[in-house]
Formats: sequence, C-alpha cells, structure tokens
Amino acid sequence: MAKKPGIPKGTRDFSSIEVARRQYIMQTIRHNFEHFGFHPIETPSFENLDTLLGKYGEEGDRLIFKILNSGDYLNKADETFLANKDSVKLTNQISEKALRYDLTVPFARYVVMHQNELDFPFKRYQMQPVWRADRPQKGRYREFYQCDADVVGSKSLWQEVELVTLYDRVFTALGIEGVTIKLNNRKILAGIAEVIGASDKLIDFTVALDKLDKIGEDGVKNEMIEKGIAENAIAKVQSLFNFTGTFKEKIEKLKSLLAESVEGTKGVEELEFVGKEVAAIGLKSALLNLDVTLARGLNYYTGAIFEVAAPATVQLGSIGGGGRYDDLTGIFGLKDMSGVGISFGLDRIYLVMEELNLFPQAVNASSEVIFLNMGETEMSYAIKAVTKLRDLGIKTEIYPDKAKVGKQFQFADKKSIPFAVLVGSEEIAAEKFTLKNLVSGDQALVSFEELVNSIQEYI
Repeated sequence: MAKKPGIPKGTRDFSSIEVARRQYIMQTIRHNFEHFGFHPIETPSFENLDTLLGKYGEEGDRLIFKILNSGDYLNKADETFLANKDSVKLTNQISEKALRYDLTVPFARYVVMHQNELDFPFKRYQMQPVWRADRPQKGRYREFYQCDADVVGSKSLWQEVELVTLYDRVFTALGIEGVTIKLNNRKILAGIAEVIGASDKLIDFTVALDKLDKIGEDGVKNEMIEKGIAENAIAKVQSLFNFTGTFKEKIEKLKSLLAESVEGTKGVEELEFVGKEVAAIGLKSALLNLDVTLARGLNYYTGAIFEVAAPATVQLGSIGGGGRYDDLTGIFGLKDMSGVGISFGLDRIYLVMEELNLFPQAVNASSEVIFLNMGETEMSYAIKAVTKLRDLGIKTEIYPDKAKVGKQFQFADKKSIPFAVLVGSEEIAAEKFTLKNLVSGDQALVSFEELVNSIQEYI
C-alpha cells in the first residue's frame, strides 16, 4: 500500500475560499501601499547564505533554513568537522544558500546592488513568502507571507508619521477596529540603560523588559539580575514597570527620567514629534500607544520601533511590526543609508478577520453563475451568453457533462454558486434563459439583459 502523503510541519495547503480571502487581504494592503507612493519589487526565494547569516542575531540565525549544495555535497567536507559533528563549521562547507528569513535583509542587499539605478528616497513594497525553522503554533508557521513597506534614503521623521497612518488606513479598510499601534525608540532604551549604568548590557536589559507582559515585574527583575544588572540600577527605573498615562503624559515622564542622557533625550524628541503629528492627522480605527517595553529587532533597529497588537478580543499577539534602521545597508558596504519600514502579518490578520467574521460575503472563490448542461444543442446556444457574461466581468462556468439535473444542482450547491441557468428547446425558441436563484429558490424566464441585471444586483 502506498504511503499516505503529507506536508512538512509549519506549512499548509489552502482551499479556494482561503486563497480568495488571503488575496482580498493582500489586495487591500497593496492598494494602500500604492496610494502612499510605494512601488513593488521582488527578490529570490533563496539568497547566498552569507547574505543572511549574522543579520538577525544568534537566535534568528538558528531559524534559517539552509539549502544543501547540489551534487555530492559531502565530498569536499572536512573529515574532522564530520567526525566531531561540528555542525556550524560543517554547514559552511556543505551549504552556500538559504531560504530568506525575512524581506528586510534581501531588500538591503537589493538596494546596494541596484543603488545606481534607484532614485532616493526609494519607497518599495514587497509581498512574498519567507521561511523560518520555528516551532509551529497558532499564528506562527514555518512558511508564511510578509507584506512589507520600506523607505530608504531619508532620515525624515515624516516617514514614521506616514507609516503609522498607513497601518491605520489598512486596518480600517479591512474592518479591523481596536488594533493598538505600539511605538518605542531604540534611543530611549539606550538612554535608560545609560541612566542606570548598564549601557554594556543594553540587549540583556531590553530583552528582559520586553517580557514584562509575559512574566511580570518580578520575573523581569530576576532575569535582569541574572544577567548581571545591579538591583540598585533596576530601582532607578522602577517607574517603567507601571508606565501608564496618555501618549503626552508618558513623554513628559520620559523627559524627566532621561534628562541626563543625550541619546535618550533625542529619542524622546523623536517620539514626541511622531505622536504630535499623528494626533493632528487623526487615526480612524487604531490607537497609538507609547510602549517603553517594546524592544523588537534591536540587532538592526536604531530609532523608531513599531508593533501592532490585535484587538483585545482576539488573543493572538502582534499582527505587524517594524522600525528604523540607520545603517542596515552598511552590512553590504553602503554606509549611511537610513531606512524605516513596517510589515503586515498576513496569516495573523487572516485569523483575526476569521474570528471576528469580517470577511465580506462577496469574498469567495465561487463562480457567480453556472450554466447547466442539457445537451449539445442547448450548450451551443448557451455558450454565447457564457462568453458575454465573462466579458462583463461576471464569474461564469458551465457544467461540462450532460448529467441528471439534480446532480448538476447538487454540484452548484456544494460550490455555493448563487445562480444557475437552464436552457432547453423552449428557451432557445424564445431567445431567453431560465434563471434560478439557488439561494431563494426563485426562478424566471428572462432575456439576456434581465439575466445580467439580476446577477449584478446580487453581487
């Protein structure tokens, strides 16, 4: 007996309705990207391994899917590495390529390679799959799509203002209300570490602080102490563990806390500008929140840090994120090329919309009308109307085989097609069609024009 086929953990097949809904989300995001002046690019699914390694930190590097070299990839491998099972050194000899971990590093590589062809500031969007050897769970997969928008070649804070607004416009268009756009700044985190005398432990401090909502105040403090941060240093920023108030009130608290840090003060000024200008524009459905515990992407973010939390009614975590990177292209030799970007989590947005029942009824993969097959003569008459309906943008299909009418209706019902057209000798003689509404059960003898009007009114 043949072995039952399967797919790798963390990957999925998508049904027609799932694909239609995913395309609806991507089309909505794409529409807003283009309205904000972003232009599409695409990069290869896999990159040279040395392009990706060392760009995401030690943890991120472990999640990169490596691709074995073609042919006898062990032929040139060092026998010592093999005998000692030294996987790190061995990997460099048997793998030269890897699946991309995200779209940001490939974008940086793209900018460096094409810098003489681009007009700066360059605004690009990219909607492609990425791969991570992560532990699969709800909303987290090993293969998933990212929908990114980045601006490179400008240090202007107006870009941050635009990106907050872009987030709001997309989620408003999708009907997702109550998302929280969290905003922080790497300079503020650096300033806090400086104030407590732990600048050399910035990463340890911020990674622990980022876990506040997961392990609580005591858990964060214990982790900081374990990392070598003194208790009296932690006491200096006690206010961070209960950092409440409006955006403006939090800014004032940070001004006081970071008054002695030049870098920290600069971060506060940047956040204050973004918050003030976003407030002047106004958000339609999202809430902007200053979150000092937000510390994602510290290996390359240098300014603003974004994260979008799903509505409180959906327990799912972040559905978007991003930040400013002042020198990401520097890793490929192009210095002082500042950039800022955000990403939408397609798969998690899908789960939110599914749970909140936000997909419009019209978003499905079904045809809008099916012509039943009553015989060769009847189909010869019907196919002309089928062609005209398709020209009018109406999704139309035919049942290919002459079969019992009941079986054909059953087929249409299973595919959730709302209309069926029947053509017999009487319809041909009258140059009309019998249109049946498969939702209400009503049917009528109609002209082609009436047929079109009835379907268009429904859809």
